[in-house]
Amino acid sequence: MTNSSDENMLRAELAQQYKKLGEAGLNELSSGNVSCRIDNHMLISASGASADNIEPEAVVKMSLDGEWEGERKPSSEWRMHAAIYKNTKASAVVHTHSDYCVALSCQGRDLPGFHYLVGTFGGSDVPCTPYSTFGSQELADGAAEALQKRTACLLGSHGMICRGRSLERAVSLAHRLEIMCRQYVLASQLGEPYMLTDAEWEDFFDRAKKISYGNYI
Repeated sequence: MTNSSDENMLRAELAQQYKKLGEAGLNELSSGNVSCRIDNHMLISASGASADNIEPEAVVKMSLDGEWEGERKPSSEWRMHAAIYKNTKASAVVHTHSDYCVALSCQGRDLPGFHYLVGTFGGSDVPCTPYSTFGSQELADGAAEALQKRTACLLGSHGMICRGRSLERAVSLAHRLEIMCRQYVLASQLGEPYMLTDAEWEDFFDRAKKISYGNYI
């Protein structure tokens, strides 16, 4: 059981990592949300949180079934975070509305295997889920299903979400996905990018696993 000192440390780290998302330009105003697992519960940024106002005391502790403590309400996307914790071994979840992830998601397109670093999300692509209303169980279920075999996915006409083994790792993955989406959009402006073949992906994953490269499921 996590003690109060450990919980306070997690609250402080969550607030710090939320601020990093803002500093990196991955979330603006009150878009996006961050959470981490704590025993059978989770800590999640409050509704209306932004990089300018997030603080440890504003982080909400809640069950994975929707019961929370304190005066602040959890993010409206808490169902999506909870579904991911219920269906994966995630320790932290990050959701952003970063520009290039949103741009690609609004096309309803997966991020294809145009670059070997796409493989660091667990496969030869990063899938895009169909559009669902924000805060809905349908959105939550779609994201949780996609993240069973990947560490990140795009959310149709919405943004992205990823899971990590720590808050720092999840924020890093969110940043990496934005970079990859930006580079794919830039490459596409020159024509259809080259896509790695099945044999090339097999070689990549074989080599990467031998040297513990990237983030594997």
